[in-house]
Amino acid sequence: MRVRRLLILAALVPLLCGCDTLRYYSQAVGGHLDLMRRAAPIDEQLGRDAVPAALKLKLQEALRIREFASRELGLPDNGSYRSYADLGRPFALWNVFAAPEFSLEPVSSCFVVAGCVSYRGYFRETDAQAEGASLRAQGYDVHIGGVPAYSTLGWFDDPVLNTFIQYPEAGLARLMFHELAHQVLYVKNDTRFNESFAVTVEQAGVERWLVQSASKNDRAAYERLQRMKNEFVALILKYRATLEQYYGQDLPVEEKRLGKARRFAEMEEEYRQLKASWGGFAGYDRWFAGKPNNATLASVSLYTELVPAFHALLEREGGDLARFYAAAKQLARLSKEERDARMQSILKH
Repeated sequence: MRVRRLLILAALVPLLCGCDTLRYYSQAVGGHLDLMRRAAPIDEQLGRDAVPAALKLKLQEALRIREFASRELGLPDNGSYRSYADLGRPFALWNVFAAPEFSLEPVSSCFVVAGCVSYRGYFRETDAQAEGASLRAQGYDVHIGGVPAYSTLGWFDDPVLNTFIQYPEAGLARLMFHELAHQVLYVKNDTRFNESFAVTVEQAGVERWLVQSASKNDRAAYERLQRMKNEFVALILKYRATLEQYYGQDLPVEEKRLGKARRFAEMEEEYRQLKASWGGFAGYDRWFAGKPNNATLASVSLYTELVPAFHALLEREGGDLARFYAAAKQLARLSKEERDARMQSILKH
């Protein structure tokens, strides 16, 4: 079955039109084939003397998390995250986000299987940087971010990768739960819905995992990190709303550019104050060092904007994940307009 899927994937490439599209699909197929070629069952890795002991411990931890995901969270029980691949690089791929100079709506790209998504992924950083440079030359704000993992939506058995295996226990669980959630539910042409759903599942899953496996101190440390993350996201969404309102004003271009720069500077100053309240925690310094722009804000909001509504839905379902998945799937059957309206209604109630 896996070989057949790979052949189908490869066969799609020459059927597509346009040199740019062909190049993009070629690198995507080639990168994915290389990733799958490197994967070997974790059980085999654990039996090899050449595998470092520290890595074996992390792989065993990954298997425990994997079993928990299906047993306790109702996530798919398949071959995903039961193999391991070392890619020899820090990220699985690099996502390129773009947005117009005075808009926070990300530019979409449409694909055969995944539908329209709000970014493009490249398996080589140089390709991502070249795409980013091309988009900047066209006047777009651009954000390029390294991605430790991606989901093939159940078409393939996604492996554990060197790009995230060394994460702390909660971080490893978070990532695996997130990617497996995409196999439960994925709606074409609605990145914001898909990612917010997966974030909600990851958060609920990690909380349950920590109750079972972590010490009181570890749980407290995770809760502190989560609280700071929530405050960071709230700051980004606040300025997203501020900029969205500002961009809607009928102003001369140069004046609008100055106003845009001023608001981003205000956001950075507010972050410095927030960081001081955290006791100097610098976890988001790198994000701000990249000089945030419209595309950067869009990349955050895509993953977070609907999370409060999904949490409200989970609470409405009594915290029962099976019922939550069923309710989310009902929303997925609606048109995007109806779905967005229903999500807002859930949040208000």
